[in-house]
Amino acid sequence: MTTSTSTSTSTSTSTSTSNDAPVFGWDVGGAHVKVSMATRAGALVDVAQWACPLWQGMAHLERAIDAMFERWPWAADATARHAVTMTGEMVDLFADRAEGVRMLTRALAQRLGPRTMFFAGDAGWLARSACADGWRKVASANWLASAQWVASRMPDAVFVDIGSTTTDIVPIVGGQVVAHGSNDAERLVSGELVYQGVVRTPLCGLAHRIEFRGKTTGVMNEWFATTADVYRLTGELWPGHDQHPSADSGPKTEAASRTRIARMIGRDAADAGDAEWRRFAQSWRHEQLRALEVSFARVVAQDAALAAAPVVGAGCGRFLAAALARQEARGYLDFARLAGVADDDATRAEWVSTCAPSVAVALLALTAATSVRGNAGDRSDDASARAA
Repeated sequence: MTTSTSTSTSTSTSTSTSNDAPVFGWDVGGAHVKVSMATRAGALVDVAQWACPLWQGMAHLERAIDAMFERWPWAADATARHAVTMTGEMVDLFADRAEGVRMLTRALAQRLGPRTMFFAGDAGWLARSACADGWRKVASANWLASAQWVASRMPDAVFVDIGSTTTDIVPIVGGQVVAHGSNDAERLVSGELVYQGVVRTPLCGLAHRIEFRGKTTGVMNEWFATTADVYRLTGELWPGHDQHPSADSGPKTEAASRTRIARMIGRDAADAGDAEWRRFAQSWRHEQLRALEVSFARVVAQDAALAAAPVVGAGCGRFLAAALARQEARGYLDFARLAGVADDDATRAEWVSTCAPSVAVALLALTAATSVRGNAGDRSDDASARAA
């Protein structure tokens, strides 16, 4: 069963005309589904996230959609618009990314209705019928949606989105996204995509050797612990973001996390005190931050305009983005603040920043051209399936 964690402000219970109908922004990932709701006036009303281990089957996506309709029944209204971006096509449920895009866009359009459009970067917005041919533009474009929206607000910046699984480092110069990579493969080469996050990343993927008690020790190349264990012990992982099972499917407590990180170096939790294991967790944090620093330096070296550009942080691990900005003596701005969330609304800010791509596609869709490529061919979709 999927887990729902969300934040909301006041919401209306009905939308009677196309002029005041909401826009729902979707970020369909391999591990979570994030949805934001905005009014046609551009007000961000509500944000929600559901765990969705898509690699285990499409039924998880169906349950997330069911949960969305339960939360927002008016999302099934014929006037509601749904704007979608995704990264879920990469999971090994699918034979390849093209098949992933086809299956995801078909499932979403069938459930959400003919007013569903898919973000395709510089190709604009595509209807489901155009996604088979345009799959390369639709695939893993959520980072670009976020960065484009940030670029509409800040002329020069480095957008850093640190999520549960991955990190995006995107350069923005002169109000334009100037990324060297346009897809995951290219972005892994450029350093603009780092396959590390603050929840699901195995610790053996952060470092092969690490310091403990003044000595450097090898690390067991086993999935004994994840970054969630580290940030539980440092106190930086917000409980609402801790949605996936632990490495051993055991409790997600500090005591259990101490046991798991001890295993990484062939020890038991009883071999050291709580304070020493917290220091060890800080060592893992240091290793991750160091890896991010290397990629950050590569990205900002691409353009002189980025030399003093501020960092805009997003994602459930943006506390590391803020730390990176401090180490680089740069300004820092939280994505939620840029989106207009008040300083005293911490819970809402947490979810808006965590679900940045879904917020971005909702807001970008409001200013999109009325034409959506391939839209006419999608009008035959059975709208009655939306809330089924």
